[in-house]
Amino acid sequence: MLESDIRKTSFFQLVIMYTIVVLFAILAGYPIFWVIMSSFKTTQEYMLTSKLALPVRWFYQNYTIAWRDANFAILTLNSMFYTSVTVISIILLSFMAGFAFSKLPMKITPILHGSFIIGILITIQCIMVPLFLLVRTAGLFNTRLGVLIPYIGVGLPLGVYLATEYIKAIHGEIIESARIDGAKYLGIFWSIILPMAAPVATTVAILTTTGTWNEFMLINVLVSSDRFKSVPLGMAMFSGSLATDYGKQFAALVTGMMPMIIFYVIFRKQITKGVSAGAVKG
Repeated sequence: MLESDIRKTSFFQLVIMYTIVVLFAILAGYPIFWVIMSSFKTTQEYMLTSKLALPVRWFYQNYTIAWRDANFAILTLNSMFYTSVTVISIILLSFMAGFAFSKLPMKITPILHGSFIIGILITIQCIMVPLFLLVRTAGLFNTRLGVLIPYIGVGLPLGVYLATEYIKAIHGEIIESARIDGAKYLGIFWSIILPMAAPVATTVAILTTTGTWNEFMLINVLVSSDRFKSVPLGMAMFSGSLATDYGKQFAALVTGMMPMIIFYVIFRKQITKGVSAGAVKG
């Protein structure tokens, strides 16, 4: 809002706007605060006292026990590996495909592009069973590669769509000038297309990072060994069909969500710029 607009806005309107903003901030922040407070309670205290009350006795051991029993050190390293490899792969592959689809058209381009776009409409639940059978048949069950390939495949459709639509807006004269100067298409991609598409690449990186880090269903089906599990599986370890250790469960939830909170705090400006600049106009 411009300074002149603020001056024209009445005091009553400002109060209403700030009240709404504060209300939404409370609605967004209180669940996180509640989980953190509950993580310092024992299961007995959580069950016998008010769920909204602060801990009577702060039980810090929930975190050390949850970290040890769920083996969060290994799970965190696995999640970091899966997320980093998936993000890098999706950005490179989707922008290479987007460059080809938007600037190097062929007769088969509409079919190939359409096959990627259809993937946006397919949910993970629809492909979970055939994907499990395919991974097991290929001998990739209980391997990191068996997790990475589906992660990359699931994230590519949206990445290709965003990359293609954004690169379409880049003037073709730039590519033609580079070609006249003797540049190869691969060099054009690295030197011109990818730097110019940095805003939407940031958007793809943000969506892929949060989606991969929080993914639960696929990896729960594709691996059974603790060596290859990720943080979301560790977060669910203390919740069972017959009983739940609430203190350890909340501590595991806080441990699992803290990296994403830190990620947002550090890169909040880049996230805001990437989402706004990477928006695709219809």
